[in-house]
Amino acid sequence: MARIPAHAALCSLALLFLLPAAWSATFTMTNNCGYTVWPGLLSGAGTAPLSTTGFALAHGASATVDAPASWSGRMWARTLCAADAATGKFACATGDCGSGSVQCNGGGAAPPATLAEFTLDGSGGLDFFDVSLVDGYNVPMLIVPQGAGGAAGGGTNGSADSGKCMATGCLVDLNGACPADLRVMATASASTGAGAGGGAVACRSACEAFGTPQYCCSGAYGNPNTCKPSTYSQFFKTACPRAYSYAYDDSTSTFTCAAGTSYAITFCPSTTSGKYSGENPQAAGVQPTNGSMVYLGGEQLATGGAARSSPLILAAAALAAVALL
Repeated sequence: MARIPAHAALCSLALLFLLPAAWSATFTMTNNCGYTVWPGLLSGAGTAPLSTTGFALAHGASATVDAPASWSGRMWARTLCAADAATGKFACATGDCGSGSVQCNGGGAAPPATLAEFTLDGSGGLDFFDVSLVDGYNVPMLIVPQGAGGAAGGGTNGSADSGKCMATGCLVDLNGACPADLRVMATASASTGAGAGGGAVACRSACEAFGTPQYCCSGAYGNPNTCKPSTYSQFFKTACPRAYSYAYDDSTSTFTCAAGTSYAITFCPSTTSGKYSGENPQAAGVQPTNGSMVYLGGEQLATGGAARSSPLILAAAALAAVALL
């Protein structure tokens, strides 16, 4: 049997180490919320699990997670989490994955929760990613591509990613502004936790709140021709123009980068300095809504009152500015 020259063997071994790195991604998660969050991570069906499925991330802290080639899945922030003193069972007021522990162990986020969704090295050798509010909302979130194929490099392969490889997310704190019939309030036990303040802690989707085919894009409404934006999905879309607001919101909500791009995911990104001042304020000054308030075309209109420019416009402009950095 012929022997492989030593230098050839070394070259082959070097390639084996280099190739996985060229097609994997690193996710860097940063918590700018004024309280601890517990990121949850769920791998898609048939996709290798990540090194962790959940952990605590203190205010101001960052953590990195490496993903293998062709990984797909989602990430989110759990809030107001604690272990029961009697049973030791771990649970969260929002985004709970039902595992009973800090690790989600294959459990997904209970809605409502803001989701970061990824498919790495997909069709055409591109990464596909989005921030989704289809299952509701609990914290602001920003995804910024990093590296040669990301926003910092402006896209380098000359294909579709160069025009769609940009920051996306939802910069605005919508919990206080959430319509009353979608609003999730802190329970008595959770209201003492940081970030709750006894007020709204999440904002449900219309599908979760009402369960009708029209809002869930199911049954006769199970295709893009019949399932259209609702007044509720438009509330989310006006606040967060690049985030998914309902099931068929693809054209303005899915982004692509060259495979091998890494991603920075920030919970509670500021529209100015990038940090909050120790609390969880209403980002961009969004005001609570009631039955007489409606968002339309970037304007906040109140019946019986003068129309004024919505602070949501400022948040959208800030997101566009981030993409240009």
